[in-house]
Amino acid sequence: MDAVEVVLRKYDERPHRRTTTRRLGEDEFGTWLGTPRGSIVTYSYGNKRPEATRHAAVRVIPPGRWWCAIFFAEPSTRDVYCDIIAPARWESPAEVTLIDLDLDVIRYRSRGRVELEDEAEFRQNAGLFGYPPEVVAQATAAAQELRAALTANAEPFATRWRRWMQLLSQA
Repeated sequence: MDAVEVVLRKYDERPHRRTTTRRLGEDEFGTWLGTPRGSIVTYSYGNKRPEATRHAAVRVIPPGRWWCAIFFAEPSTRDVYCDIIAPARWESPAEVTLIDLDLDVIRYRSRGRVELEDEAEFRQNAGLFGYPPEVVAQATAAAQELRAALTANAEPFATRWRRWMQLLSQA
């Protein structure tokens, strides 16, 4: 499995966080990447130091979509964490840049509760960085789409991700 550097930036291109993942493969939902438990995440904000992940995870990056999703292995309390992003930019086969647009949609394992987070940060940054109206519209639509898909347990949020998690665990 080839290494892929996932680079998250904010809308003004400043670094946000990054991690090295493993390319697991592709399917109709997008490119699947995996991070074993203990993978290092480097943060570029505040005084946050690099830290090791507590759970294995797989991420799907759908082409041309305004989101990506990270699925966590148990016993994580979060089942899936979706970042609202501008469509991913593959800089090379070994690096993808994701522009984080602040909004997150999270499904928790306990009772399948789905929450939209960071709406205030989204509104603040939309004004601060001058998100164009089409970016605001696309980000808002993606958050609504994800909320509905996660609540309905639609694929790839139902079982598809488990195949990729199993592949990661065998690597």
